[in-house]
Amino acid sequence: MLEGPEGRHAVSVRRLRAGEEVVLTDGAGTGVHGTVRSVSGKDRLEVAVTAVRSEAEPRPVITVVQALPKGDRGELAVETMTETGADAIVPWAASRCVTQWKGERGRKSLAKWRSTAREAGKQSRRLRFPEVAELATTADVARLLHGAELGLVLHEEGSLPLATAELPRDGGIVLVVGPEGGVAPQELTAFAEAGARTCRLGPSVLRTSTAGTAATAVLLGRTGRWA
Repeated sequence: MLEGPEGRHAVSVRRLRAGEEVVLTDGAGTGVHGTVRSVSGKDRLEVAVTAVRSEAEPRPVITVVQALPKGDRGELAVETMTETGADAIVPWAASRCVTQWKGERGRKSLAKWRSTAREAGKQSRRLRFPEVAELATTADVARLLHGAELGLVLHEEGSLPLATAELPRDGGIVLVVGPEGGVAPQELTAFAEAGARTCRLGPSVLRTSTAGTAATAVLLGRTGRWA
């Protein structure tokens, strides 16, 4: 039985009807395939389960540290990174960010990112939704990089092409995407001291809201997770 907000979304928004196939998931690696048996009211449907599927935690885990973009581009970045396959997303208050998350505005913005990740996870039929962490400082990001198997910072002047970087088969990869104004020199220094390497995607410079998605796709292809 599916009811409550998820049931309302299925019945009133997606307009599911008896006989249609559905995939339900807890967002933490377990899901069921089934067929809608009946619909009652505006927020309840009964599903006949045909298969249960469990998905192990992926390896290597890909975490994208996303500097806060302007406007609603942050939600766009979260949506496309989720659909592509990022495992965790960390909003970062970089020194050159125009957008600032403070007080109630910050709490609402974080809630939007988390809601966007959840909805994009459902839309792309993922069994594991990415965790969207609390807003991180540069010191927080440096600690993440220090604890990663591989830390990478996207930078247009990076000498290492992401397409040829040696990648781990296990552990975690932390990828840092800077703001519109770029990663500040002191931030690059802090990240280098934490063991991160600067890398580039290609000859063109992408927006901060699309760079993370493109880089995630490269990593997923090269690690074999898309094989």
